[in-house]
Amino acid sequence: MIANEDISWKRCAYAVGNILQCWEHQGSHEAIFEYDAYIDEATERAVERIGDLETASMKLTNDTIDSDLDVVVVEPEMLTQLERAYLPTEYDTVSLFADTEFELPPFRIHDSPTAIIETVVNAVTETNAENVGIVLDQESEYSPLIESAFEAADIPFFGGPGFTDRSEHRLFLHLLRTAHRGTDTRISEIRSLLTAFDCDVTDREADKRLHELDDGDLSWLIDFCHEIQEYTFSDALSAFEHRADDTLDAFRAELNELGIADEPVTEARLDELSFYLQTYEVPVDRDNEGVLLADAKSASYVGREVVFYLGLDDRWTHSAPRRPWVDQDAQFTRNLKSFQLLLQSGSQQHYLVQDATGGSPVTPCLYFEELLEREYDRFSELPSTTHQLRSEPHYGAVFNTESVDVSPDPVETISKSSLNTYVNSPRDYYFSRIVDGPEKEYLTEGNLFHDFAEFYVTHPAVVDDAALTEVVDLMLDEVRPLIRSVDEQTRRTEYRLSLETIVSYLDDNPPKDGAFLTPSSSTENAIADYFGYDIASPVTERRFVDEDRGINGMIDLVQSQTELLDYKSGSENDANSIVQDAAIDEPSDEPDFQALLYLTYWRSQTPAQQLSFTFFYVTELVDDAIAGDIDLDDALTTVTYYPGSLTDHVRTEEFFEYLREEGANKCQKILSKIDYQTYAALFDAAPLVETTDSDELIESEFGRTMIERLEAEIGEYKYVKTGSKQVMREIARQQKGAFFKPDLDAFESFVEERLTELNRRRTGDEPFPIEGLAGEPNYRRVDNRDLLLEGEQ
Repeated sequence: MIANEDISWKRCAYAVGNILQCWEHQGSHEAIFEYDAYIDEATERAVERIGDLETASMKLTNDTIDSDLDVVVVEPEMLTQLERAYLPTEYDTVSLFADTEFELPPFRIHDSPTAIIETVVNAVTETNAENVGIVLDQESEYSPLIESAFEAADIPFFGGPGFTDRSEHRLFLHLLRTAHRGTDTRISEIRSLLTAFDCDVTDREADKRLHELDDGDLSWLIDFCHEIQEYTFSDALSAFEHRADDTLDAFRAELNELGIADEPVTEARLDELSFYLQTYEVPVDRDNEGVLLADAKSASYVGREVVFYLGLDDRWTHSAPRRPWVDQDAQFTRNLKSFQLLLQSGSQQHYLVQDATGGSPVTPCLYFEELLEREYDRFSELPSTTHQLRSEPHYGAVFNTESVDVSPDPVETISKSSLNTYVNSPRDYYFSRIVDGPEKEYLTEGNLFHDFAEFYVTHPAVVDDAALTEVVDLMLDEVRPLIRSVDEQTRRTEYRLSLETIVSYLDDNPPKDGAFLTPSSSTENAIADYFGYDIASPVTERRFVDEDRGINGMIDLVQSQTELLDYKSGSENDANSIVQDAAIDEPSDEPDFQALLYLTYWRSQTPAQQLSFTFFYVTELVDDAIAGDIDLDDALTTVTYYPGSLTDHVRTEEFFEYLREEGANKCQKILSKIDYQTYAALFDAAPLVETTDSDELIESEFGRTMIERLEAEIGEYKYVKTGSKQVMREIARQQKGAFFKPDLDAFESFVEERLTELNRRRTGDEPFPIEGLAGEPNYRRVDNRDLLLEGEQ
């Protein structure tokens, strides 16, 4: 068809597949014409060509067994309509099944697929391999596990991986796909390919684009990708064989059989080849020696003395074709009898199963419902035995453990990022200490923005318009391997406007005199290195390690003796969110202790002072800058620390004046009618409930007393009650968006508890759990998701 007709491979396969399937179930290759929805030009041409071919199916259709012969049909219900067409008018029948019941062996329940595989391997030797058969779902995890286990144990087997399953064939297709992926291909997407070719790429480079890496080990692959349009399939296969030091004769023969060996490796032709290999089973030459591996959905009988059945779950159930020419009941009967026959293969049957996986019960194959006269939901509710695997001793080279009498050094201090990770998931924190993660674009961008800000504070005269352009170019050079090529121009605009935002802020808000600090030398600064300057500023990038409080960090900018600033390249958060995410009594699912941790340290340097910590979101104003309407305040979020309690703060004359000037309308109105002494006396009349719930405050003794006293002072007017509630709502709002002395005191105790707990876990006294203080971790903030096994505690 594809050699003589202008029809795509996929359309041709669809038409031929329907014709053959309809033929099998209806007994004629022209039966497809009875189903109008499946008739098109390709189908009509295929029927015409099939009619001219001499095939086994055509012989079954046109011929009949000689009526003079005595014919016996074994289990006729298992025959299709096409197979029945070959039978004579009269024949005898015999059943495959005896009248006596088959005693079903108990299901042997194991903990895991690995335990099942090891049980089988322990029972099979090179000597008895010829007597053993294994039935499994070829698409399940058991298939690769048993094959690799037999290979490792030098036990011969056959019937396993097909043509497309062979690793070298998949690898060649992977190479061709990579060549057509374009210049945005990430290292993580082709890691298996690079591993197979012994290309040494670090985990840190996993998110980088292949075509942007200057690595000699990868140059051949990059060149191959650039030149793929010049290769034929035969040329590409030769290049692969040379690189892999292997010969793929079977694959080359199949390319010749398909007639595409000398055709260019276009993406369209590669799609067709991939479709063909996924759709059709290419014959494979096998030695047919050793253990027989049989697919549960293909085999009806396994002619071996001992047969192991692996899994027996709902994946063993056939899916009948959803076509109008298929008799669903008849097909189910055929599948059921096939399964019934398969279960009785051999003189010894061993059913190896799992009762549960991932915390959920394993559902037995649907056909058991028809064969067993009892209700059940899982294997343990059927006759079964439970097995705990005892590994047999392995001879030869093995890994041994040696006891090392070394005590781990205790963790004395913790950073805000480590604390955030630990509170979200201690297990994720543990793996983050021992597993290197890939370089991330947002971290690279953030570091460069930090470097520029530090450089500008120290050498503002160097930064003119031309210098900004150079910095943007430098940033793009650093980030280019991590971003898509189509995003480069957008990033260029974002970087330029963000740098200008930093310049504008620092011009308007230069750090105050840092004479109270000792100068510190920055260890690394890409911007300063580029322009050839040193940085030794007392107010930028100040590293601190406070063992008394168990914390460490890096302050981006000491704005003044009481003001700290941190540059952020992410989305803006308001003060309420920052305080909420730093909660320790009811931890947030997005824990972030930066502001609280830094203010705790800075309080130790400037005791009894009101302090502030400002987040400067340097990319927040990009859209506003493009529109020509910038307000720097929109990029700033400040959280204040008050060196007393909430009560101490809200009863001050300063806060009283703030309410009179900035409060809600009725709040301003009632406070304009009293003096500060009257306001302060409210806090002596009843204790203030320090809460973020304004309704709780209003309904408290303090709330009722405030309303009563102000009504007595001003008059029983509606606006007095409304204004009083507005005052209390503002008091509760202060608790939501600021830190007070009790908060920082509690945080110091919280850090001490976490460090004690952390060091206890490091010594092995208890495990690092997956769940954090808030319960199930926020997986969007987990860095090692693939190492946190669900259902494991």
